[in-house]
Amino acid sequence: MGRMLQPMGKMSRREGVALDESPKNPVRKRPYPPGVHGPEAGRGRRMSGFGIQLREKQKARRLYGVMERQFRNYFEKAVSKQGNTGEILVRLLETRLDNAVYRLGFAKTRRMARQMVNHGFFLVNGQKVDIPSYQVRVGDEISIKENKQAKAIFQEMTDRLKKHKTVGWLSLDANAQTGKVTSVPEGEDLKQVFDPKLIVEFYSR
Repeated sequence: MGRMLQPMGKMSRREGVALDESPKNPVRKRPYPPGVHGPEAGRGRRMSGFGIQLREKQKARRLYGVMERQFRNYFEKAVSKQGNTGEILVRLLETRLDNAVYRLGFAKTRRMARQMVNHGFFLVNGQKVDIPSYQVRVGDEISIKENKQAKAIFQEMTDRLKKHKTVGWLSLDANAQTGKVTSVPEGEDLKQVFDPKLIVEFYSR
């Protein structure tokens, strides 16, 4: 299975936006592409329409940690459904299990969430699921596997979860350390650092 191993900070600087919530992400202090030319890189260079569309696709892929072939599959699945293709695409990405784990606050980054799901830390409706791309549905309950709760990564999590503000389509029980999918992502929950319309245009050209 392919994985993105490039440092998140470097990818963020390439895309010009923070792709994680870390306050230490270098793009917050150096909002320009990496390289010896620093802030001068790309100055005066106009990006083509194709280039702009490509960058939006790369932002989305890197934000959710999805490889190219899998991302293309998400797009084709979105196209096959009735409705706004861009919104459906974002909804498919948002309802990945690793993203739900991240949104609930069980992991500090999506990359960490992906690793934790791979290692079998979570249950969905009482059944172990170790596939990060697993699509959660309305009514699904996500919990930490009992024999994993003593792991150092979960220590003092309850206090942190009490301060965590989750998204509208998920509910969190900080004391029980469980989350539930209460609805499908809509409205504000679909707004991201990338423009899904440009991604649709990229694949539709």
